[in-house]
Amino acid sequence: MFGARSQTDWLYITGRIVTINLICLIVENIVSNHEKDNHCIDAKSKINLNMMTSLNFIKNTVESRWFQNFIITIILINGAVLGIQTIDGLTPSSMLILDTIDTICLAIFVVELTMKLVIYRFSFFKRGWNIFDLIIVGISLIPASGQLSILRALRILRLLRLITTVDSIRRVVSGMLIAIPGVGSVGALLLIFFYIGAVISTTLFGDLFPQWFGNLGRSMYSLFQIMTLESWSMGIVRPVMEAFPYAWVFFIPFIMVTTFMVLNLFIGIIVDAIATVKEQDNVDRQHQFSSKQDIDQLRQDIAVLQNQLDQLLEHTSIESSQQRSK
Repeated sequence: MFGARSQTDWLYITGRIVTINLICLIVENIVSNHEKDNHCIDAKSKINLNMMTSLNFIKNTVESRWFQNFIITIILINGAVLGIQTIDGLTPSSMLILDTIDTICLAIFVVELTMKLVIYRFSFFKRGWNIFDLIIVGISLIPASGQLSILRALRILRLLRLITTVDSIRRVVSGMLIAIPGVGSVGALLLIFFYIGAVISTTLFGDLFPQWFGNLGRSMYSLFQIMTLESWSMGIVRPVMEAFPYAWVFFIPFIMVTTFMVLNLFIGIIVDAIATVKEQDNVDRQHQFSSKQDIDQLRQDIAVLQNQLDQLLEHTSIESSQQRSK
């Protein structure tokens, strides 16, 4: 009886020891895997953090004022070099130096666009000016030989990149593009005045002055010359007034309407469009400033959370080490 009970106790103790060892192995395995996962997460976090830091550095560089001024300087140098290359009598060594400078300028443009593609990715193509720059630089990269030798002359189009780089020039061009619908309406109104004036002038003056008013086409061309005030008095109106003394009743109102009213409408529409673009740029700049402040705040919050996470991982690592030492 005593032997059987001792044997039972021995088996019970042995089972307890085996069970405890299994539990310890399982816990140790879980802790080890947790440390490996934390190490992998920490490594990935460091890689992502390094990538974000690099991208932020590139973005800050591209959007900085000194970098934009540097690109403007390179564009001006490139334009001057392309102009100097058209001078006759340049020595081969001079042409080689100019070609080298041109190649360096093109390489800088390619690096600039590559940096923008890296930081903006697909958002790069959402801005029309970026596409414009890409086309201009892309044309320069095409080998200008054989039937494509005409592309060598198109290298000067790189100077148009000043439109996208200099804010004041870009606002003027943007304003002109925005003003196209309004300018089209004024142009249609001007065409109506020209057509009416051409019919009247052809009917009144066509018989005696066929060289100026013989048909609608000649009349419209003569009226266009009168509108520009180019030799309108001594060249056309006064000879006509010698045969028709009251011809000024037609020509003076025509000049007043077309030259001083309609053309001023063109100017007014374009100036208003430029002002609209400038106001929109100011709004966008304020939005970018507020967005930058929000981003800076988020970066600070992320840094705080990263610090707390590092402390938590360190505390977990210490506890696991203490458990293993026990």
